[in-house]
Amino acid sequence: MEIRQLRYFVSLSEELHFGRAAAREHIVQSALSQQIQRLERELEVRLVERSTHHVALTAAGTLFLVEARKILAQVERATVVARSTTGAAPTLRVGIIDASYDSMSQILHDVQARYPDLAIHQVEVGVPEQYQQLADGRLDVGIGRAANAPSQVTSFLFRRDPLGVLVPTGHRFAAMTAVPVAELAREPLLLAEEAQAPEFNQFTVEVCRTAGFTPTVHSGTVESIRAAADLVAQGRCLYCVPSSCIAALPGTIWRPLTEPASCYPWSILWRAEDRSDHVRAIVDCARAMSERLGWLTTSDVGI
Repeated sequence: MEIRQLRYFVSLSEELHFGRAAAREHIVQSALSQQIQRLERELEVRLVERSTHHVALTAAGTLFLVEARKILAQVERATVVARSTTGAAPTLRVGIIDASYDSMSQILHDVQARYPDLAIHQVEVGVPEQYQQLADGRLDVGIGRAANAPSQVTSFLFRRDPLGVLVPTGHRFAAMTAVPVAELAREPLLLAEEAQAPEFNQFTVEVCRTAGFTPTVHSGTVESIRAAADLVAQGRCLYCVPSSCIAALPGTIWRPLTEPASCYPWSILWRAEDRSDHVRAIVDCARAMSERLGWLTTSDVGI
């Protein structure tokens, strides 16, 4: 059994598509398929069910995936420890939802100033996958709404971010200073890709229901704010997004939502057992920045 076979298997398990998994691993599809078959022969058990249009894990494959992730995480940690003895720069692996949000970038700027030799690697990944990667050691820290965090992941609330709506520049809402939530009842709302951001979709729907309606959902989904802005600019839908989105979004205008005004809760996420100095630095910098910029109300402090 080879480490690369475990890595290929994990990629296939996450993509459930041989072509995408092969592209992710930078190998041809036939090579990935051969390595998975060799792994199955060595284990003497089928890990993956294959058909022309469908890939799924078997019961054995599902169990093996848990252990494979642990092995790869341990190998990565062993590599970090070994390199630390040679004077190589320490590494912090950070999960972010979308590079368009400014919260984590501001915090990491302060962390980098405190630890100039720290190598920070950012990975765009949805909150559900952040939970998984934090738990198995592939990420050191993440960011998102912590409402559904598993027991292995702990969190620190550092920002309540005003929720608003992206509208086309020619839309009637563009002339308003703020938009009552009830006004969205007559508009198609775009939601994020459910597998990537179920917690944000849930928050958006909850805000609408608080105003007395269930939103009309646009038929498509997107995986990035940039893609969402493109659809909004075309006049096909509106998109709810917090104020911390800083990307240049041509053709759109952001307006805060009122009646009720809502704020999206951002938390730093990390593995509960991780007490490293660099993770603690992230939390400390998030706390200091939150206090300096007034990101929380008095009643939030201490949460």
